[in-house]
Amino acid sequence: MFTGNAVFDLLLPGDSRSLKAKRSYVRPIVAALRRFEVSAAEVGALDLHGRAEIAVAVVAAEAAHVREVLDSCERLVAARPEVELLSVRRRLYGADDD
Repeated sequence: MFTGNAVFDLLLPGDSRSLKAKRSYVRPIVAALRRFEVSAAEVGALDLHGRAEIAVAVVAAEAAHVREVLDSCERLVAARPEVELLSVRRRLYGADDD
């Protein structure tokens, strides 16, 4: 069994000056990510209006499948024209990891 996660650091448009506006950008991205059958949520920069951190987690029998799903998630986030993807942090855990 393998698990993997990715954290996407996003720069939101200048008009996201309230938490309500921020939510209007983050919610559709999280909903789109969940179509890949991953767990997805906003996990960081919760009090910052112009930034967001969204994380995804996936579990699979093979490491290659975990990588494929995380690659697909990254492509989806990077393709969103309304946000700028600043960085991605990825981790892969296997049965031998503590």
